[in-house]
Amino acid sequence: MSSTSSPRSRTPFWTLHGDGRRIEPGAVVLPGERLSWPRTAGIGAQHVVAMFGATFLVPLLSGFPPATTLFFTAVGTLLFLLVTAGKMPSYLGSSFALLAPLAAVTGFDPESGTAVDPAKMALAQGGIVSVGILLALIGVVVHFAGTRWIEVTMPPIVTGTIVALIGFNLAPAAWNWVQMAPLTAVITIAAILLTTVLFKGIIGRLSILVGVLVGYAAAALQGQVDFAAIGEAGWVGLPEFHAPAFDLALLGLFLPVVLVLVAENIGHVKSVSAMTGQNLDPITGRALLADGLATTLAGSGGGSGTTTYAENIGVMAATRVYSTAAYVLAALMALVLSMLPKFGEAIATIPPGVLGGAATVLYGMIGLLGIRIWVQNRVDFSDPVNLNTAAVALIVAIANYTIMAGDLTFEGIAIGSACAIGIYHLMRGISRWRGTSLEAASPASVPGGTELEDGRRTDG
Repeated sequence: MSSTSSPRSRTPFWTLHGDGRRIEPGAVVLPGERLSWPRTAGIGAQHVVAMFGATFLVPLLSGFPPATTLFFTAVGTLLFLLVTAGKMPSYLGSSFALLAPLAAVTGFDPESGTAVDPAKMALAQGGIVSVGILLALIGVVVHFAGTRWIEVTMPPIVTGTIVALIGFNLAPAAWNWVQMAPLTAVITIAAILLTTVLFKGIIGRLSILVGVLVGYAAAALQGQVDFAAIGEAGWVGLPEFHAPAFDLALLGLFLPVVLVLVAENIGHVKSVSAMTGQNLDPITGRALLADGLATTLAGSGGGSGTTTYAENIGVMAATRVYSTAAYVLAALMALVLSMLPKFGEAIATIPPGVLGGAATVLYGMIGLLGIRIWVQNRVDFSDPVNLNTAAVALIVAIANYTIMAGDLTFEGIAIGSACAIGIYHLMRGISRWRGTSLEAASPASVPGGTELEDGRRTDG
């Protein structure tokens, strides 16, 4: 149903009764509304569980303190809801787009059993802060200028390529972890896949979390888990906080990630708009600004960057409850969990084999999210401009091409992203100038009976 003309959609604060009528069970609950507080708390708990499987994997894969990362996702979510005036339901979980640059800077190896070098972690945090600041600035521009310029700069072929190359660039890291405990990794992967197809509803949506728990149990039975740190940790305490450091030479690793965060935020806004029937496009700039501020805050204190989470869209689709009040309670629950040191240490004990299994699925999913952008937007790969844009950028990222320019280092993701944008616009401009936009990508795609440039004809 459309809510644009309903008094319910204009309610500035959370209400139980909306336009004077009680919200019936099963009815759509809009962002400005809520169910009773106990029911809202239940929905909030589902959001915590939904985001948790992916959120806690980022610090484990990057060596950042899990409790600190969880703390800043909670604070970032509250900030996001404040900046968007409670109109955009979302949880800001840890962004996987930052894993590659974080690994490049810290060189973290979970097999070593040692923490990340503090100096390298500080530099990685500086990179996260730079991403957040740039994203916030883009949010301000979008708020006043609209999103059209983004759509022109990054059409679906470019956006999909950048998202895909980030996931595929991480593939070697997943393989390194799998090699440490192949059996545990295979068990974890199998548990994730089977959970996805065996169960309906919320359990099926929590396949990553279930797979990690099954893999963890298998690792424990094989003696791969050390529980000593859990016993030594306190019950209540603040997370670890660390100050950032900055090195301009590392910006080339981090700034391309902004393109992914922009795409994720815009996609989130459009998804929620479609589900609620509300036009939320005017909030896009605020959403980008809020995520930028949350990422900046996280990087300043020792957490990873944040992004809007598709996992929570699944919960909203299943429950038809889009209330931002539920996200406030979810953030408060996550905040409490981040202040339980034993909980944080339990997360940190997850062994490399489990991480490798989960990363195999997750990194592949990131890559395929880019391909899904191509499919959903019907990108035409018979067009040589599209074909070459993706071809060059993906190989550059997967092989991790590296360029040194003085003190600056540019690696696969940065170079691949630049290639995707540069090649597309350069080739598109030349093809329009030369009138070659409709040329076939190869002789195999030329219709039968067509005369080729060398005078030959294809078989009819």
